[in-house]
Amino acid sequence: MKIADPTQTTLVNEVKLMLDELPFDGARVLELGCGKAEKTRTLAETGRVAEILALEVDAIQHARNLQVTDLPNVRFAQGGAEAIPAEDNSFDIVVMFKSLHHVPVEYMDQALCEITRVLKPGGLAWISEPVFAGDLNEIMRLFHDEKIVRAAAFAAVCRAVEDGRLSLKEERFFNTRSQFDSFAQFDARMIRVTHSNHSLSPELYRAVEEKFSAHLTPQGVTFFTPQRVDLLEKPARH
Repeated sequence: MKIADPTQTTLVNEVKLMLDELPFDGARVLELGCGKAEKTRTLAETGRVAEILALEVDAIQHARNLQVTDLPNVRFAQGGAEAIPAEDNSFDIVVMFKSLHHVPVEYMDQALCEITRVLKPGGLAWISEPVFAGDLNEIMRLFHDEKIVRAAAFAAVCRAVEDGRLSLKEERFFNTRSQFDSFAQFDARMIRVTHSNHSLSPELYRAVEEKFSAHLTPQGVTFFTPQRVDLLEKPARH
């Protein structure tokens, strides 16, 4: 296993890739860290899955998710990956989009134990994490440097594989596209979030704006950001 592969730069729609790769037909799915439930909706509206339990630790975002009433096969709940409110062996697939590194470092191993617990034997976990590289990362690290926690998340996955809790079926590296029309949109989407308290001083805010604006064109900004997916399987013996 490796944390990054700079040679792999293929541009991918990750949700489409996941839908193509995983056996969602009739599956019970757990999404950990569902955020605004955008990917939850995409998955639910395929009509393929039987049920989705979508967990979000951020109380503000969870309250917003509870206002969603047009996804009858989705149940929203508040909670983190380190304490999943579900029975043993109850899900066919677990997905985490860029959320393992948001689990407190001291609970990352427990989160992988919980994923193993709730997966059915032979069940799959799609663990998607951003690679610490790229132009967008260089802007974000000015006020939200995730190098340590992303490395810790990767290390936790490695330990789960090394001790046999989960087996590695495949490791994939690719780029995804992030687009912003303006710095105001970047501010709203990346700085003024509810799941983190980004308190920027006026000086730091200006520095972030200047670094972002260096990439700005009349058409906005497009960043290509490297990603890693570890596709894990729960051994049949569990």
